[in-house]
Amino acid sequence: MSDNKPPLNPHPLSEYVAWAGNRNREPILGVLKEKLPKDKGRVLEMATGSGMHINFFAPHFDHLHFQPTDKDQEVFDNIKKLTGDHGNDNIADPVHLDLTDPETWFNPGDKGSFDAIFCINIFQVAPISIADGMMECASHLLNDDGILLIYGPFKVEGSFTTDSNAEFHSTLSSYDVPEWGLKDVADLKKAAASHGMVLKEIIDMPANNFSLVFGRG
Repeated sequence: MSDNKPPLNPHPLSEYVAWAGNRNREPILGVLKEKLPKDKGRVLEMATGSGMHINFFAPHFDHLHFQPTDKDQEVFDNIKKLTGDHGNDNIADPVHLDLTDPETWFNPGDKGSFDAIFCINIFQVAPISIADGMMECASHLLNDDGILLIYGPFKVEGSFTTDSNAEFHSTLSSYDVPEWGLKDVADLKKAAASHGMVLKEIIDMPANNFSLVFGRG
């Protein structure tokens, strides 16, 4: 893939998302190697999109079983195609999970059935209100020691941590889409607290991003 940055387009099958995913997948993999279970377990990805990340990660964790999810069922065929192309037999078929629709969040039998959940680059193009659904899902789906890892650019206590993040926020805001823009870690912490979750760790990542690691309080 070219190193040239395509025009901003958050659609999960866009060239921009593919470019960004190719750039950030190795650093995220490094964090997952530290944080995911070393024994057998189940891992869920929220907002899987095209399936590029989960299919890149899965071969590094033969002992884990991965569950892709997304609100847009139009991407399911692409996820399944990538899974087949890569021969990843530890990835399940995608399921519908819309963080704005509680009816899709979970089944009673899923309680405590996952060891980890991760979500990559969603909050800068989604309303902060999805944080409540994300944390309620995590509280229900994770086992006692499970973690929720959220990757992306964020403000911290109301401030941009770098000039480039401020510029990125300005670029997003220029599209006049209300939910686009960097969200504040403080708002995610507030949503987490409502569901018995706490921010355990903030990991600095390349390109002025963060990995936020949440767990039970």
